[in-house]
Amino acid sequence: MEFLDVVRRRKTTNGHFLPDPVSAEHQRLLMEVAGRAPSQLNSQPWRFVVTENRAVIDEIAEISGQSMTEAMSNGTFFERYKRYFRFSAAEMESRRDGMLFDRLPAPLRPFTQSVFTRRGQKMMNVLRVPQTLGEENRKLVAGSPLLIAVLLDRAEYRPEVLSSFYSVFSMGAAMENVWLTTVELGMGIQFISFPMEVPSQWARIERLFDVPPELDLMAVYRLGYLPPEQRRPAIDWSSHQRKLVSQYVFRDSCASPQQGWDDLEQPLH
Repeated sequence: MEFLDVVRRRKTTNGHFLPDPVSAEHQRLLMEVAGRAPSQLNSQPWRFVVTENRAVIDEIAEISGQSMTEAMSNGTFFERYKRYFRFSAAEMESRRDGMLFDRLPAPLRPFTQSVFTRRGQKMMNVLRVPQTLGEENRKLVAGSPLLIAVLLDRAEYRPEVLSSFYSVFSMGAAMENVWLTTVELGMGIQFISFPMEVPSQWARIERLFDVPPELDLMAVYRLGYLPPEQRRPAIDWSSHQRKLVSQYVFRDSCASPQQGWDDLEQPLH
């Protein structure tokens, strides 16, 4: 693909991967492009754990599913992210950010607009929706042939120091290189995020990866090859919209949105 096509086609994979193992050549390539990212003074603060170990993947899948159930049962997930929930294509078109919840468990579909209110939370718990979601999440992660954990060197990653942002920026650049390369390789990638919503569960993953004191576990991703025809999973949300340039770019100061660039956006081919 042309590079700009790769950038425009980059997305998160919410569905299942093929069961095929990721080739050693592709694993090495993904780590090579990660290492090509920029870093302050060439510090290269990132570290990675790559695993195909079935026992490790299954345990992280269990942790992820349990985390999703817990975060959705006690309402912390909805309270934290509800400002990004969208319930119609029109709302998505207007806001141009967030996630479109157009595929919910059948018992909840008549209550779409109220499902993330306090009353809706109680109803979801009665219907055991968090358990259903958690089990779907567990199966999704368990079906992944490859996991990559991303860590930062604590000598560079010091949140109390403003300049330590360089290390976080570098990690993001490294993972963006990986993400874009998966597009070229016919692969998908997804952030395994729910354990980070439950600190005790995240600590289990740290122990599983035997993270030493000098490193900080920052993220875990699941990867695999994409099937020829990707069916949406039973429980899914989509996020195809992107903000217009004038909504996030300013000229000269934050008081002056950039004008004239919105109609220059290129459609996906």
